[in-house]
Amino acid sequence: MKLQLIRNATLKLEYGGRIVLIDPYLAPKHSLESFAGRSSNPIVELPVEIEDILDSVELVIVSHLHSDHFDSVAMERVPKDLPIFCQPGDEATIREAGFSHVTPLADAAVWQGLTLTRREGSHGLGPVVELMGSVMGFSLEAEGEPSLYWAGDTVLYPPVADVIRQTRPDIVVSHSCGARWDGDLIVMDAEETVRLCETVPNAVVIATHMEALDHATVSREDLRRAADAAGIAAEKLLIPADGEILVLEKP
Repeated sequence: MKLQLIRNATLKLEYGGRIVLIDPYLAPKHSLESFAGRSSNPIVELPVEIEDILDSVELVIVSHLHSDHFDSVAMERVPKDLPIFCQPGDEATIREAGFSHVTPLADAAVWQGLTLTRREGSHGLGPVVELMGSVMGFSLEAEGEPSLYWAGDTVLYPPVADVIRQTRPDIVVSHSCGARWDGDLIVMDAEETVRLCETVPNAVVIATHMEALDHATVSREDLRRAADAAGIAAEKLLIPADGEILVLEKP
């Protein structure tokens, strides 16, 4: 498996002989509204050109329709005939944007040798969840590839731990910037990411969704410092830079 972190939650995967794009957020730096009153978003530019991001992509996965996961630039630039998997309830909006092959992932689906399974997520806890709306994560499997659990925009709560215990993934991708909305944590922070690493002793955790939005509270340096203090080895918790490519083999 080859995984490239583009920016924020946007990943480009080479997996099972296919090229998959996850949560394309392609807006130029400072072109969208602030979330926390500190800066317009995104706070950094894309590390590669949009043409290169979209090159050879065969499948798109959209976890939810927040502007930092599927923005107007992506809706315009992603080819309309590419197949898209999304959470149930989002398919009508994506089709209205002109996409012709949109499939809600209600449970599990097989596409070109890849098995995708929808996973629950909670974009915070308590009343903020109603404001944030529903989100999904997913598991991904293919012959000869490490099993992947992409947790998505979720805090660390019991259903995440249940997925890990039940499926024993080789790789877990977390969103670890500690974003807050009106003071409420809406994705994992450093403490939760460390606990996630401790929950999956035999897996590699890849922390993403960092240093791209103005409501983030945890930097890559903050997370590494917390992991070091907890005795989490560097090879156990990978914190890629924007544009960085990771190559991971099946154990």
